[in-house]
Amino acid sequence: MRIITLTTDLGLKDHYVAALKGQLMSKIDACQMIDISHDVQPFNVAEAAYYINNVIEDFPEGTIHYIGVDSLPYISIGAAEDNLYPLVMELNGHFFVGCDNGIFSLIKDYENATKIIRLDDFSAKSSLRFPTRNIYVPAIVDLCKGKSLSDMGEDMPNIRKAFTTQPTILKDLIKGTVIHEDKYGNVIVNITEKLFNEVGGGNPFTIYFKNSKYFIENISSNYYDVPMGEKLAIFNDNGFLEIAINKGVQGNGGGAASLLGLHVKDVIRIEFHPKGSKDRIDDLFTQD
Repeated sequence: MRIITLTTDLGLKDHYVAALKGQLMSKIDACQMIDISHDVQPFNVAEAAYYINNVIEDFPEGTIHYIGVDSLPYISIGAAEDNLYPLVMELNGHFFVGCDNGIFSLIKDYENATKIIRLDDFSAKSSLRFPTRNIYVPAIVDLCKGKSLSDMGEDMPNIRKAFTTQPTILKDLIKGTVIHEDKYGNVIVNITEKLFNEVGGGNPFTIYFKNSKYFIENISSNYYDVPMGEKLAIFNDNGFLEIAINKGVQGNGGGAASLLGLHVKDVIRIEFHPKGSKDRIDDLFTQD
């Protein structure tokens, strides 16, 4: 049984996701469909990549990942560089199906892809009008039947690049950005534990938010390191810095996003205080 994951910006208010699943189930005898998310902000390929990259390693080889975010192809007879082809990428035994809108360049380790092809079967006049039904679903069906990528389209040597905000690194300082707010109001920052350790070198530090009265001076190992309703910083399972409130959900005081005023694109500063620095010397004279 093939596993097919679905990541789209279709939402769940309308019938679109049900139609997609119905089309797949009608054409594939045995498959298991897993919803990664259908609440991706419309056309936000960076958010889609964030979700996908966090779960790839949880799925077995052979999994097919459909990325239905900003997925409308664009094929022009004129400037070929403007074309947005539907693609299939094979990477680490997984298959990714979607549009060449930059999303493929955001998939972790995409540079190591075994093969990337563009789907060239646009024989039906309505293909580009209804690409999910007429292009992407048939491609997923072909993959489930074991069809080789070489038989599905032409090699795509170059794909469109998309760029996400990266942390700024200065002497004893990292400036990061909030990239996600989860259901619990926790905010995820684009600062990894690896980068934190490399820049900090084990020195004391202070995490500052946009309001100077909010700061954190230690990394917790779990949420219960602080009392309920208190703020904390933790590196989550995927290695990203997370600012949270212990059990701070709506109706129970609120999460970090609401209580600390943190939202996507806000800046988070981590300042390190190496031995011999002015901050460390001042501390010696202010202790009781």
